[in-house]
Amino acid sequence: MPAARFPVVLLALVGNYLGLPIRSSGSPNDAPPPHIVLVMADDQGWGEVGYRGHPVLKTPHLDRMAAAGLRFDRFYAGGPVCSPTRATVLTGRTHDRCGVRSHGYALRRQEKTLAQALRTAGYRTGHFGKWHLNGLRGPGVPVLAADDHNPGAFGFEHWLSVTNFFDRDPILSRNGRFEEFHGDSSEIVVDEALKFIAETVQRGRPSFTVIWFGTPHSPFRAAPEDMQAFAHLDAASKNHYGELVAMDRAMGTLEQGLRRIGVADNTLVWFCSDNGGLPKITPDTVGGLRGYKGSLYEGGLRVPAFIYWPAGIPRPHVTTTPACTMDIFPTIAELVGLSSDACLLSPIDGQSLVGWFASAPPRREKPIPFHYGEGTSILDNNYKLIEFSKNNKLRYELYDVQRDPTEQDNLVERMPHVAQRLQRALREFQQSLQQSIDGADYPEGRVLPGEPAPRFWTEVDAYRPYFDQWRHRPEYASRLADIVP
Repeated sequence: MPAARFPVVLLALVGNYLGLPIRSSGSPNDAPPPHIVLVMADDQGWGEVGYRGHPVLKTPHLDRMAAAGLRFDRFYAGGPVCSPTRATVLTGRTHDRCGVRSHGYALRRQEKTLAQALRTAGYRTGHFGKWHLNGLRGPGVPVLAADDHNPGAFGFEHWLSVTNFFDRDPILSRNGRFEEFHGDSSEIVVDEALKFIAETVQRGRPSFTVIWFGTPHSPFRAAPEDMQAFAHLDAASKNHYGELVAMDRAMGTLEQGLRRIGVADNTLVWFCSDNGGLPKITPDTVGGLRGYKGSLYEGGLRVPAFIYWPAGIPRPHVTTTPACTMDIFPTIAELVGLSSDACLLSPIDGQSLVGWFASAPPRREKPIPFHYGEGTSILDNNYKLIEFSKNNKLRYELYDVQRDPTEQDNLVERMPHVAQRLQRALREFQQSLQQSIDGADYPEGRVLPGEPAPRFWTEVDAYRPYFDQWRHRPEYASRLADIVP
């Protein structure tokens, strides 16, 4: 596929606005589009970075990249568990609209994805690491070539992917061909992604690369040298933090590799986590916030995030204006000149952040909606309303999360005007969400049949030939113990 020719006017405007280099040898249309790398950790809490002052964990590479770009101190995962957030990254829509109600639900094939849009625009697209959008639960296994919800079905030309979380010495699937690797999982997928980017650069095409780590999701398995600073902690905690040490090192390898390839300045790296941190890890993972993974409180949704792009963010800055994973697709669409009407399926719950690259505004234009399980929430800048539904009874909590980030002071009785305004917005979102769930957003006006229900990979016949050889692997042993004699 030939490289896309981007609109002259848009590239000129974006270049002038962001200070991007526009080649003078021809028209502004000669300016190269940026390479794009989306990186996502698995279960890394808001507090688990050095720049937040974590008491034991050091993340020098993440700290340096965050300090050199746009750092978000109030960035939100699209959902409080993994598959939902991954769906929001690829669609710009809340996860229930896409059929991804919780972890292990499949992304509907009727959705429009960021990978499909960029591939149409001339980008070479690659996915590396955790997928978890094909309806399979259980520890990650290599994705089958015949899986009709594999990354290729959603726009990725090249993929080296696993169904769910993965750890040291993983088995991954390269476009359906199983390969066994040795070493830390984060370092493995970064090395493979850099090969993909280098090859794409040699072909003269822009690259879109998604790196979804399996770190620091349980089970925790770190190399002994990465646990040295945590010897005083319990086994789970020192392995957990040891995995993050290796992941941070992999981020340094990514940055160095981009420089070696010669594209570091014009590569946009967007880093975040897929949900809030885990309980029962010492020291705490969420930086003092309330709640953990699975919760609509800040600890379940707020995650570390930054955009590192030397050519596009020449003046580093930090923002406390809220942003979210639903913003990724609209931002990239505007940045590279994609038609929103053509590439984004309405309604979109995110907004473009291109204007934030120079200076983030003090307030966000669009409220951020969340829905998970029996809870719904609306975040409108400082104020966050949560509706809990149980036994057909509704309960509301309202917090000023800028002033009260630990969500201790429920304002719902003292600020009825704010509560009522957000209740109206919440009700409108719920009505819109139900229409999306029913399929009203699609040209067919309904959800087409054939979307799989969540199931464990042990229930898939195509994996049965591998049970005997996998039963002694640490990541699969417990799952296969009662299946393979």
